[in-house]
Order: sequence, then structure tokens, then C-alpha cells
Amino acid sequence: MAETALIVRVPEAEPHVSELRRQFDPSAKLGVPAHITVLYPFMPPEEITPMVANQVRAVALACAAFDFQLSRVGLFRDALYLAPAPSNPFIALTAALARQFPEYPPYGGQFRTVVPHLTVAQGGGWRQSSVHSDLLGALYPLGGIACRCSELVLIENSSCRWQQMDVFPLSVPKHEGG
Repeated sequence: MAETALIVRVPEAEPHVSELRRQFDPSAKLGVPAHITVLYPFMPPEEITPMVANQVRAVALACAAFDFQLSRVGLFRDALYLAPAPSNPFIALTAALARQFPEYPPYGGQFRTVVPHLTVAQGGGWRQSSVHSDLLGALYPLGGIACRCSELVLIENSSCRWQQMDVFPLSVPKHEGG
């Protein structure tokens, strides 16, 4: 069954994680860019009407664009990830979308708390490799990866590959708008 997700693309991370993701994150092979998930699973693509898109747009515009840093490597039971700092703006975006669409809780309601993250490796195969040290080696000389969140992206996989369906800009803080 086709799915959708609302994500924040992180193009600044691509040069540092794309090769590792290609090897160890199955979603990369399906077209998912380096990203931080904001709401997954979301509604089936055929249910995304102009009214739904306008509701997502309103949530996005109620949130200000923000800068964040990827400078810490984290570990879930089956995944290696980069943690954004600050994480609160991502948590706020997820909470706002969950309030707007309560029938689609984050991660299907599977977890009590949301931990924003950029997955680099999933499953067990990466544990037998040097992916953790490779990631640390790429990250620490830089002092982290400076990033900007200025939009939400709706992606869908009805073609068996994830593709962009829509983009929703966040608001520009007044001090940046001139």
C-alpha cells in the first residue's frame, strides 16, 4: 500500500552520509534523501486533497525556519543516526502536525516520545562494518554539519520509489526578512 511522509530534507548532510546511506539504509536506494522525519506514516497519497495540503501549509507557515547542527552520532537498537541540535523545533513541528492530523500519530503511535534524527544506517549489517567510525571521522573534523530547515517536504511511494509530492515553506523570521 502506498504511503506518504512529511520530512525535512538535509542536503547539507548528503556529501557526508550519502555513501554510507547507500550501503546501509534501504530507504536511500528507494529515493529517500538525507532527511529528518517529521510525520510518518501520513495519509495515503490518494487522500492528499488540496484541503489537506492547505492544512499542512498552514502548520508549516506557523513555524519559523531555523538553523540546526548535526554534530552528535546516536544509536537506536537497529539504527545509527545523526542527532540535530536543537531538536525542539523538529519536535514542535511534529506535535503541530499531530494536533492537526490526530488520526496519523508519529510513527503510528509506536513510541512515547519523538527523537528527531537523520538515519544513516539501519538493520544489523552495518554493525559488522566501520560505519560508526567512518561517520565520526567525517563529522568531527568539521565540528558538525551546519544545516537549515526552511521547508517541509511531502514524499510518497506509490511508484515503489519515494518521490516528492509537495513542498511547504516555513515562515521567514522577521529579522531575516528585512
